[in-house]
Amino acid sequence: MNDAQHIETLGFATDEGLGSNARIGLIVLQTDQTMEHELSGLLHDEGVALYHARIPNDTEVTPETLRRMEQDLPTAAALLPGNFGFDAIGYGCTSGTTMIGEERVSEILRATHPTARTSNPLSACKAALAALRVRRIALITPYAPDVTREMQDNLQAAGIEINAVATFDQGDDFVVARITSAAIRDAILTIGARDDCDAVFVSCTSLRALPVIAETEAQLGKPVLSSNQVLGWHLARLAGLTADRPEAGQLFKTQLVAHS
Repeated sequence: MNDAQHIETLGFATDEGLGSNARIGLIVLQTDQTMEHELSGLLHDEGVALYHARIPNDTEVTPETLRRMEQDLPTAAALLPGNFGFDAIGYGCTSGTTMIGEERVSEILRATHPTARTSNPLSACKAALAALRVRRIALITPYAPDVTREMQDNLQAAGIEINAVATFDQGDDFVVARITSAAIRDAILTIGARDDCDAVFVSCTSLRALPVIAETEAQLGKPVLSSNQVLGWHLARLAGLTADRPEAGQLFKTQLVAHS
């Protein structure tokens, strides 16, 4: 046999792999165009690995289509390999969590990943408001009124006072992802200007709100939260990461309070 036909076996060394400081998993909606991009910017610390799985969903956002995601959530969670040793895993749908239930979402994720901390944008919003010590908010959504009302009721049941609600009233998730950041900025500045609102929450992981958070906070003089921002912050804190992100507003200067 000549040298060209010989296959040499090479020695190698292994290490802890990516994510030596934290491994974070995301379950992303099939139709979502925004969350992966925004969270990769929020969770880019050295030694942090971010892994995604997609879950089937209907482009049309209704209470019924959102609830149907519950049946596919176990399969999507299993696409994040258990032997990766995730520190935190998030389900990336605010309205879906509203319809399925925060505890049920967490239960499904923990069934596959029992050692991981779990989150979703709705629970993360509540944890963020607690960290900021804010209870009175304005709520902005892209959803139809029936979905928006369910979310409003959920937040109010948690003791959050919602003094203004506004929606783009768009049921097509593809269109929601194409709403401009400028339009979102204008909505925040309009609805968030009220004196009886101490913060603004922009719901939906498809909305490109992150680029305008710092700007609108500076103009309003109050915290501005978005689904992707609060989820990124909550997952980071659950995974033991404490870094600030000045471009992501006041929230990233805070840490979790004890019950979050």
